[in-house]
Amino acid sequence: MKKIDRRQFVTSALTGTALAGLLPLASSPAHAQGSWPSKPIRLVVPYPPGGGTDVVSRLIAEPLSQALGQSVIIDNRGGANGIPGCQFVATAPADGHTILLVLPGQMAVNPALYKDLPYNPVRDFAPIIQLTSFEVALAVNPSVAARNVNELVALAKSKPRGLTLASAGTGSAGHMAAIWFSMKTGVEWLHVPYKGAGPAFTDLIGGQVDLTFATTLSTLPHVRSGKLRALGVTGAKRSAAAPDIPAIAESIPSYEFTQWHGLVAPARTPPEIVARLNAEIGKILQSAQVKEKLASLGSEVRGGTSADFAKTIQADIVRYADVVKVSGMTPD
Repeated sequence: MKKIDRRQFVTSALTGTALAGLLPLASSPAHAQGSWPSKPIRLVVPYPPGGGTDVVSRLIAEPLSQALGQSVIIDNRGGANGIPGCQFVATAPADGHTILLVLPGQMAVNPALYKDLPYNPVRDFAPIIQLTSFEVALAVNPSVAARNVNELVALAKSKPRGLTLASAGTGSAGHMAAIWFSMKTGVEWLHVPYKGAGPAFTDLIGGQVDLTFATTLSTLPHVRSGKLRALGVTGAKRSAAAPDIPAIAESIPSYEFTQWHGLVAPARTPPEIVARLNAEIGKILQSAQVKEKLASLGSEVRGGTSADFAKTIQADIVRYADVVKVSGMTPD
C-alpha cells in the first residue's frame, strides 16, 4: 500500500501547497470532451446503502444520467471508514467515468487518523463540486431514560461508558459530532462503529445500542416513524426541516457542528470533464425538486466551483487534524 507522511501532509495543507494538488491538473491525459461520456459512469459511495450518502447519491444520479446521456451506476463500497471506496477511485482510470461521493471523514479525518493510508486526498483526487452542507441529529432508542440533552448528559455522567454510541464508522460525521459533544460536556460512552449508517440504525432501532449522532438525512425518517427519539440537532439553531427538535446549542451554547457531501474524480481527470461535471451537477442542485428534498431532510444545497470545494477540503484537513489530536481518537 502507498504510504503518506501525515505530518508532511498536514504541513503542505498549512502552507497552501495542498490547494494546488486538489485542483485538476493541466497535464491530464488528452480526452476530447465531445467523446465523453462513452460508457456508463460509476458513482462510488464509500458507505453501504441506507444512509444519508445513499439519499444524496440517488438524488444526483438520475438527473445526471439524463443530462449526460449515459447511465450513472451507484456502486456502494462500504466499510473501513470509506477507505476501500476511496482507494478504488484513486486508482481508477482518470477518464471521467468513475467519480466518488465523499465527506470530511474520507478527505480530512482519515489522513489525521491513519498513519498508513492507501490514498492521499490531495494527490489522488480532483474536486468536482460540494453538494451539500448538513447538520447531524442526536437520537436515542425510545427505551433510553432521557428526553432531552440535559437528561442525556446527566444519565451518561451517572454511568461513564455505560451508554453505547452507534456510528457509521470511526471518523464519520456522527462520530466526530459525538466527540465534539464529549469534549464540550465531559461525558463518556462506549463507541460502537459500524460499516455505515444503515447497519447502525438497524441495531439502534432494535435496542442493541443506545444512541447515535447521524446525519439528519438518515435520522429524520426514523424519528418521524416513531422508531427513534430525537434529542437535538447540531446546527446553531433549529432546523427548518424539524423545528420541533431543539438545537443542542439551546442546552450547550458553545456546541455547533456541520459537515458536507461532495464529489471528486481521480487526479488527472481532464479539466474539461471536471468542468462539465461541475456545471451539470450545479444545475441539478438548483432544481426545485432536489432543493426541496434535501431541505426536508435538514440539508442545504451548496454547489460552487471546483476551486471553492478544494478550499473547503483544505480548511477541513487542518481543522480535523486538530480535533483528532486533541481528542486522542484512534482507529477502532
